Amino acid sequence: MTGAPWTPLLGAATPFVAAPMAGGATTPALVRAVTGAGGFGFLAAGYRTPEAVAADLTALAATGTECGVNLFVPGPREIDEAGFRRYARQIAVEGEPYGLDLTDAPLVHDDDQWPEKIDLLVRQPVPVVSFTFGLPDPAALAALRRAGSRVLVTVTSVPEALAARDLGVDGLIAQGTEAGGHSGTHTPGRPAAPVTTRALVRDVAGATGLPVLATGGVAGPADVRDLLAAGASAVAVGTLLLRTDESGASDTHRAALADPARTGTVPTRAFTGRPARGLRNAFIDRYEPVAPLGYPELHHLTRPLRAAAAAAGHPDRLHLWAGTGYRHAGTGSAAAVVERLTATL
Repeated sequence: MTGAPWTPLLGAATPFVAAPMAGGATTPALVRAVTGAGGFGFLAAGYRTPEAVAADLTALAATGTECGVNLFVPGPREIDEAGFRRYARQIAVEGEPYGLDLTDAPLVHDDDQWPEKIDLLVRQPVPVVSFTFGLPDPAALAALRRAGSRVLVTVTSVPEALAARDLGVDGLIAQGTEAGGHSGTHTPGRPAAPVTTRALVRDVAGATGLPVLATGGVAGPADVRDLLAAGASAVAVGTLLLRTDESGASDTHRAALADPARTGTVPTRAFTGRPARGLRNAFIDRYEPVAPLGYPELHHLTRPLRAAAAAAGHPDRLHLWAGTGYRHAGTGSAAAVVERLTATL
């Protein structure tokens, strides 16, 4: 596949990318397996300490595994104390089975240790750094590029793509509405209109002329072929890796993905205060109508609840992130997923 469009950007033998899944689903073992099968893997730095990310990078380097790293761009505070307390009281009953008093939770607005993570990636550079939730500041972009990294930004609309192009990024990650997990929208209070990944790739590639990675809704090889035909340089896959041997997803999450009673996915901000797509469950049904905008405050509020629910095997109090192709997430090795999705290219 020498000379293929994904080679200059990622240096991989195939156009398969393991999307970064924050919260534990992405592991160094998953990145190694995907890379070993000819793909390219991203570590998810979101919610992790710089020290933990550095340890993963060191472990991967020891095996000769190159990877990318994904960072969350910090945003402005969008919820006040009164709104936060109101929602904490509304969901408090959900914490009672685990001995959690959610009404007493602190309001936390943080930057996910943004400066420290930028400093880490300047000291310990990787081939590619990607950003989600917005644009990196110009100083961070310049520092990473001086360190030798290529920089990608997740976009959900053409205006976001044009802003990223004007900043001087090396490529874009076009995230369609079908994608599981958090939307990368730069304006969570005013997300872009729903758009298929294929249409977004076509429009973003045409408007910017930059290399585009496609992500969202991949269910099988035909989707990969269609996205490449639409103009993608590579295709990032997340949900189809969640049940693999190397995934760090909880047993509760894995089981829900295979549960025939789970009939679909929906966007919600009930768990984290930011739009995200997951399997529909009772928590979403009860609280989506009243959930405020407020990330990362709601993420921190519900995090102990979600951890307890995962440990107890209670999927209806857990964020079951999943894209629309979740029915095709199977067990086995991550390498087998890479091979299945790229065999006919």
